[in-house]
Amino acid sequence: MVRQIKVLSVLLVLAAIAAPALALPAPMSDQELADKSDLVAVVRVLSVTCTGVSKDEQTGEDLPSYLASLKLVEIKKGDAKAGDVVLVTWRAIPKGIVGPWAVAYYPGEEVLTHLAKRSNGVSYASTWWNAKGDDVKQPDSTDLPTTPGQTMSPPQDKGAEKRLPL
Repeated sequence: MVRQIKVLSVLLVLAAIAAPALALPAPMSDQELADKSDLVAVVRVLSVTCTGVSKDEQTGEDLPSYLASLKLVEIKKGDAKAGDVVLVTWRAIPKGIVGPWAVAYYPGEEVLTHLAKRSNGVSYASTWWNAKGDDVKQPDSTDLPTTPGQTMSPPQDKGAEKRLPL
């Protein structure tokens, strides 16, 4: 009986350890990301706006939704041109959820990303949870707006203000 309890305890511990790993789907390979993306580009995040806040049905947590303006710096795949600006949307996830399900973009960040066109054709979403590569330029902050209508942009280059013609 004691042996059965020990075996059962070990199995329960192993199941508890394995469950979170099983909850997170595997990352897509670089090739899969490219194949499933409509746009692959190095982007500069010009701004992020909180478009609304809604309660999560399971946790009751208030979760913001976001709209980011991304300037295309270098195109790897897609019909857009360098200099174009595209819109990307996403919704925050509850804090207790396992895995990086939402891909967030931060003002001032420059990063290679993989995007899929939304069904309405106006905006994009990240292709998968590992759609962003390493930062080319890290953002000054990873803070995001939390009030609907609030927009955050990267700090302006103070030297650029001095160079503006009068």
